[in-house]
Amino acid sequence: MELKFSQQVLEARQSENPVVALESTVITHGLPYPANLATACAIEEIVREEGAVPATVAVVDGVVHVGLEREQLDHIATARNMRKLSRSDIAHCMVTGGSGSTTVAATMIVARLAGIRVFSTGGIGGVHLGADRTFDISADLQELARTEVIVVSAGAKAILDLPKTLEVLETLGVPVLVHRSDVFPAFWSRDSGLVSPLRVDSVEDIVRIHLMRRALGLNGGELVAEPIPAGEEINRSVIEAAVEVAVARADAEKVSAKDVTPYLLERIREATGGMSLTANVSLLKNNARLAARIAKRFHAASVSR
Repeated sequence: MELKFSQQVLEARQSENPVVALESTVITHGLPYPANLATACAIEEIVREEGAVPATVAVVDGVVHVGLEREQLDHIATARNMRKLSRSDIAHCMVTGGSGSTTVAATMIVARLAGIRVFSTGGIGGVHLGADRTFDISADLQELARTEVIVVSAGAKAILDLPKTLEVLETLGVPVLVHRSDVFPAFWSRDSGLVSPLRVDSVEDIVRIHLMRRALGLNGGELVAEPIPAGEEINRSVIEAAVEVAVARADAEKVSAKDVTPYLLERIREATGGMSLTANVSLLKNNARLAARIAKRFHAASVSR
């Protein structure tokens, strides 16, 4: 299997400069056009401003791309036939010559293959509300337990059962490192009402924890939860009310599997008058900035060893 690197990522690999992986599902399924394209470009620029190279991951015509050229970003932002790929179906998409965006799990897999240590996303998947009936639990959780990549997110998506999601992560042995906060963030809100499993106050400590886990022979990656900027968050009560209505509608319309998350995000965007979209863009940019700083520090630590 061959990975197709963009020119910028190829040059970064050759010069051993820090690279940050970025998922493409947020472009194809998370944000509406043209906000998706504008946000993707803005996130990549933030990574560059912080001294790292962005590598947006996607499968195009059966080929895994690590880093997309501008015309490819334009294409996937408007394409209607992009599949939403995870661990279970990325190989099928490649063999059949299909095209798809990569979820957290699939992006982690590709990042590991490409030797990229840090990955920035919006929010990870997890245990869905009503999972006791549907058994709807994201593959992201298992991937965090097995793949050695530092994942930066604004916690887990607030459409999930957050207590159960944290419980599963603990059971799987995944460190949940909350950056500069004693409470676990809830995507659009800084405070989920849940205590931070583990607090970290510096980029240096995040990198040191990753390296220490490798030294101990511990498998898997780390989830770094970065709260959305204070001025951009949405009150938790507003989001919880919108999520409750959206989940009820999804159940009534029998939305299931990979369609659930994009459906709920759209219903919540409608219910909040677009506030959730604005907050989503803000947290994506914020996460990318922290991820780039982690990648730079990881690179410096690797060079000094």
